Amino acid sequence: MIPKEVIEEIRYRCDIEDVIGTYVSLKRAGSNRHGLCPFHSEKSPSFTVFPATKSFYCFGCGAGGDVITFVQKIENLDYVGAVESLATRAGIAIPNNDTLGGTPTVSRKRIYEMNLEAAKFFRSALFDPVLGAEGMKYLVENRRLSGATIKRFGLGFAPNDFGMLTMHLKKCGFSESELIAGFLSKKSQRGTLFDLFRNRIMFPVIDTSGNIVAFGGRVMDDSKPKYLNSSDTPGFKKSRVLFGLNYAKEHCAEELILCEGYMDTIAMHAAGFGNAVATLGTAITSDHARLIARYTKRVIINYDSDDAGQRAADKAMQLLDEVGVPVRVLKLEGAKDADEFIKKFGVDAFRNLLKGSSTAFDFKMDKILAKYNVATAEGKIRAAREVTTLIASTYSGVERELYLAAASERLGISAEGLANDVKRARAKQAREARQKESRELQLSARNFGDRVNPDAAKDPAAAAAEEVVLGLCLLYPEHRRLCAGGQVALNAEDFFTDFGRRVFSAMMKAEKSENGFYFSALGEEFSPDEMGRLVRLQQDRQALQNNGKEVLIDAARALRDRRRAREAGAGGLEGALAARRAMMNKKNDETEKGRT
Repeated sequence: MIPKEVIEEIRYRCDIEDVIGTYVSLKRAGSNRHGLCPFHSEKSPSFTVFPATKSFYCFGCGAGGDVITFVQKIENLDYVGAVESLATRAGIAIPNNDTLGGTPTVSRKRIYEMNLEAAKFFRSALFDPVLGAEGMKYLVENRRLSGATIKRFGLGFAPNDFGMLTMHLKKCGFSESELIAGFLSKKSQRGTLFDLFRNRIMFPVIDTSGNIVAFGGRVMDDSKPKYLNSSDTPGFKKSRVLFGLNYAKEHCAEELILCEGYMDTIAMHAAGFGNAVATLGTAITSDHARLIARYTKRVIINYDSDDAGQRAADKAMQLLDEVGVPVRVLKLEGAKDADEFIKKFGVDAFRNLLKGSSTAFDFKMDKILAKYNVATAEGKIRAAREVTTLIASTYSGVERELYLAAASERLGISAEGLANDVKRARAKQAREARQKESRELQLSARNFGDRVNPDAAKDPAAAAAEEVVLGLCLLYPEHRRLCAGGQVALNAEDFFTDFGRRVFSAMMKAEKSENGFYFSALGEEFSPDEMGRLVRLQQDRQALQNNGKEVLIDAARALRDRRRAREAGAGGLEGALAARRAMMNKKNDETEKGRT
């Protein structure tokens, strides 16, 4: 319901290159700008900003759109939230819902205000000698946290009551829909609202701007789950937030410690290691890895020493390697986690442990060698096979050479022999990669696996004609006017795919409206992934020399012909089915008459 002219003014004032440049390091490439995509992990830039059309597109993952779409994706906002965020940046006031006559929605700002009030409630409960006694005992006696650390991290306590928080927030003016959207309350089958967090130590999750975006809660008894974390809300996506980064960002430029949970991170900070962070009750994601790459040059993985912790470390190493962040791994002995290690052996011992942390390669090779008896020929051969595969997957030639020397020494096999195996393994990996790319290209050519436009695979010819029409109309106002004015005979029913039909309808409706067509306004109706596809359609057409009226007419004719063919085929099938049904009914009637 935000006026189109307001949206266009926001888009105009928020230069797309400046906005994206705060998240991505962009380099000039002719009239465009290139950089590493913030939406998928890559080592060679495939992300392009087009200042002329005020759009962006990643040729690797397909993300694309305008400055509003970018903010939607990078900040996990809905369309209105992204527009509001950019409006604040540009100093533009947006009319409120009452003025616009729209339906109120739960905004990110409102979620943050509610979370702040909830955090104050949890903190007051923790320091209440009656309500928070059990929680305070756990933090001070069991976890040995000081009052200063408890206050620094804003820790709190959710009372063992079904409605205290809900009642408090309602008195503060927050609605039921806001409480539910913010994952603080839930509605029972009877329709009664109740607190989601009960009888738990509460950990506020604070983003790098100082907003409380979510909560984690640790139970005080044997209830399950042990940790309850906020689900994604209008102001929070757990795969893009790291606990403790609001403090660690000031101390992690050279090195960051990646922990497994809230308490490990807090223990690190309390012991003087202010560069520690943790994921939020979930395994590290590619989004986390890209976020980490923005803040540090190297990561030390500090996960639990159990099997689950080691598997998580393997995944973290892989994802961080994809974004080019060097990794070392902390090997804990005599303690299950860093918090316990510091309590048993002290801060200095842990600092020495950090200095002696293993490289990712050493960590993986240790795991391989532990699996086999390398004193035997068979064990040595099996270990060498895994090690050479590991080295072969390493991107840098210099690193491969160093790893070969280390593996040769530890296995007692010549570096030359291992190098030959690595060469063969790399050739095999390259061959498999080419085969996979070929399969994907074949499927892509036939539109299989197209999540944005799944109907395209059912009629590739119609889908191709649709892309021509949409690309031309998106790029050229004169082509939109020809379609909207009826000079080119085409309507939404001529489109085969639901996606194409929706896009054409939206363009024609906007073209015929009083304000006319604005590309950015499409973001209100289409998802960020769909907006990315629209930018790709524009780029595909722009790369071609012939984009004249005759191309549009030919594509429109092809769509009409395909529609007639479909209708004729459907009519023939329906007729055949009707005849078959009539024949079966006649046969059944005759059978019944014979029985009587």
